Amino acid sequence: MEVLAMLRQLIGQVKQLLEPHAASSSSSNISFHPQTPPLLHLPRFYFLNRDENSAEDSCFNIIMTAGKSENLKMLEPGKPPPKKKARKERNRGEVTGTSHSIENLDQQIWKEFPEDLIEAVVARLPIATFFRFRLVCRKWNSMLTSQSFSEQCAQVPQPQPWFYTITHENVNTGAMYDPTLKKWHHPTIPALPTKLIVLPVASAGGLVCFLDIGHRSFYVCNPLTRSFKELPARSVKVWSRVAVGITLCGKSASEGYNILWVGCDGEFEVYNSRNNSWDRPGTMSSNIKLPLALNFKSQTVSIGSKLYFMRSDPDGIVSYDMVTGVWKQFIIPAPLHLSDHTLAECGGRIMLVGLLTKNAATCVCIWELQKMTLLWKEVDRMPNIWCLEFYGKHVRMTCLGNKGLLMLSLRSRQMNRLVTYDFSTGKWMKVPGCILPRGRKRQWIACGTAFHPCLTAVA
Repeated sequence: MEVLAMLRQLIGQVKQLLEPHAASSSSSNISFHPQTPPLLHLPRFYFLNRDENSAEDSCFNIIMTAGKSENLKMLEPGKPPPKKKARKERNRGEVTGTSHSIENLDQQIWKEFPEDLIEAVVARLPIATFFRFRLVCRKWNSMLTSQSFSEQCAQVPQPQPWFYTITHENVNTGAMYDPTLKKWHHPTIPALPTKLIVLPVASAGGLVCFLDIGHRSFYVCNPLTRSFKELPARSVKVWSRVAVGITLCGKSASEGYNILWVGCDGEFEVYNSRNNSWDRPGTMSSNIKLPLALNFKSQTVSIGSKLYFMRSDPDGIVSYDMVTGVWKQFIIPAPLHLSDHTLAECGGRIMLVGLLTKNAATCVCIWELQKMTLLWKEVDRMPNIWCLEFYGKHVRMTCLGNKGLLMLSLRSRQMNRLVTYDFSTGKWMKVPGCILPRGRKRQWIACGTAFHPCLTAVA
């Protein structure tokens, strides 16, 4: 009733405004343009069908949409107002129409689509997406062996390194970690010997170098594609512990690679993949103190054609240039209270990561080598709230990768933690536990190495 009363009041006000203008126009021949009446601000409402006998609603009922007085619709008596469709129902028609139009696309367009453009797009897909993509047909699966696809992959910037690791309880199978998706993968490399303990020791260009625990054989493999190669036997039988490094001969593994091993007594050999043979290019420089007390927990760092090894007694670094065959030694004092330290590399800079322990407090610290002074300068350390977890515990650390992104395994009797550190951003991230397929127990990571995933690298 209130709504009808307001409507009658509105009609009456309109009539009052129009009556004077009508009288004046009838008494005079001068044309008159009436002024626009002031706008009336009314509340937003709907008019529903009612059984009133008033003259205003006897024929039709007016439905005014909220806030839109210009959208007036006429409704037949007794007919309910239209219901608003749900969003899902409205979209359903659009999706159906879209899918129908896609089905009607001219197949000739896709037949003439340039192959190099397809390869350029596929080369930029995430690794996991590519392996699903190659299952579509044989043609797409054969891209791995295509020279043009290899050239497209070479133009793509290197993604974040992955980590190939070995767990304590499953030394014969590896576990790969993708830091972008924060996901563990469990690949199988059938060509690796199952009766020997084979450990990843170095990587370059998407290839990982393995060494059996008895130091008898070397293997090179691409963990993504299972491209595998066993290297020929070494000419020198060395049973002492050795350090291993690998460098590329060009921009990619397709141009060849070199592998260096060096023992504590100064003996070393270099493998050339283009010749598929080991060579002894010379002897170690006489100014390098022997025997080498190599830090075997520290991985080798490669920058260009040079390899860097960490040594102790005296503390410092030993380097070897794969191109010139020159050995050099740098005496660099280690930071005080340092343990479980290892070399790392970021953008051509030599870094150091290790545990700094004083009294009962332990923290993970990052140092950078100053080229002018040949001293270590601390540049970052783990957040204090994380380090509090180590207080009073005998913590051991293993570095599983040293190529711009570190993975650190921190463990004690009461703790088992995996964290990553990004040199470029300075961010520390916790890594989800490594659990084997169909298993529930969290695995302890024994060792590992970082590698840049490359689909076209061939061992």
